[in-house]
Amino acid sequence: MKLKTYKWHESLLIKFKINTARWIASLLPKNKTPIVLIGGNLGEKYEDNASVFHTYMVENRPAVKTYWMYDKKFSCVREENIPNAVKLGSFKNYLLFFRADYTFHGHSIIYDLAPDIENYIHLNKKTVMTHISHGIEGFKKILIQKEDKPLLRRTDFFNCASGYERNIKLKGWKFPEKKLITTGMARFDRLTTDHPAKQVKNILLMMTWREWLLDLSEEEFIESDYFKSMKTLLNTPGLKALIETCNLNIKVVLHPFMKNYEDHFKSLKGGSSISFETFDDVSIKDEVIEADMLLTDYSSVSWDFLYQNKPIIFYMFDQETLEAERGTYLDLDKDLYGYKAVNTEEVMDLLKHIVTEAPANPFYKKADAYFDYFDQENCKRLADKVIGP
Repeated sequence: MKLKTYKWHESLLIKFKINTARWIASLLPKNKTPIVLIGGNLGEKYEDNASVFHTYMVENRPAVKTYWMYDKKFSCVREENIPNAVKLGSFKNYLLFFRADYTFHGHSIIYDLAPDIENYIHLNKKTVMTHISHGIEGFKKILIQKEDKPLLRRTDFFNCASGYERNIKLKGWKFPEKKLITTGMARFDRLTTDHPAKQVKNILLMMTWREWLLDLSEEEFIESDYFKSMKTLLNTPGLKALIETCNLNIKVVLHPFMKNYEDHFKSLKGGSSISFETFDDVSIKDEVIEADMLLTDYSSVSWDFLYQNKPIIFYMFDQETLEAERGTYLDLDKDLYGYKAVNTEEVMDLLKHIVTEAPANPFYKKADAYFDYFDQENCKRLADKVIGP
């Protein structure tokens, strides 16, 4: 996954489609059946809150015409058998965008719903637009780019997983209180709360990205703390011994923005019980269910593991850099909902403890502070709030 860019002639064609679609939409009669557009993950994958909410709408709101926006270069529509899928950037995409009664996006309107629409977004005055996010906020502070500002202003609602997250978007993001709705996390409807494994065998290792790493040369990346920390951990003899003794499987899923360095990760000698997967090759919504625990740094996937009462190790080898370069909403010394490690030795000690003694998350008692709902009706609440019962 990467942010989309367009050649000059592609942008001209898109602008023609946008203007023509807007004109035709203005001539058509009012919708007899409400139209809903949903998109997420830049149209490349059927993942996160957007996909779960789309499935809910298709299965539970047949009186509404619900569409999924997708990137034609990717095969998720065929693999997932997604109904009413529309290609991003197509004429139909823009016509539906200007005719839609409601839209829901997980990342950004211009990447999930309608490419290059930022300069025309103010011309769509009728559609109710809702940002449902792709994860709970807490770790990295928001970065608002220039092109984001008109999209954020035009968005009618920003969904929150809880009062905790609502407070971040109100005070940290400075969003208007009237735009904040708290209905829960759509993707949590697929999860079973307080459901730890009887024994930890399958470990998901998933690190997030850092914007200061994206433009490094390969040589610079290899010398970064990020890569060195991963390499040291995965090559430590203690890890290999623990894998053999306890019959563990470790799946390393690389963040999509780490794709340029994929070969360097896969060159690490981890043995047959350590597999390396890219974001394109796995379904994260399934991985969080199948894994017995999570080893991460600051990934929002960790909230899914807390919800399920599964152990989490936060490997924060560069905490000071993150706090200086980006900042966080959580106090990383006081507010974590999992074990904390700052070096390989601490990670290994915690892993041994978890796989031999503690298959549940001892920090699960904090879940009530971060989640308002545990009833698997988050999608219903979201639909009721925005569209109506």
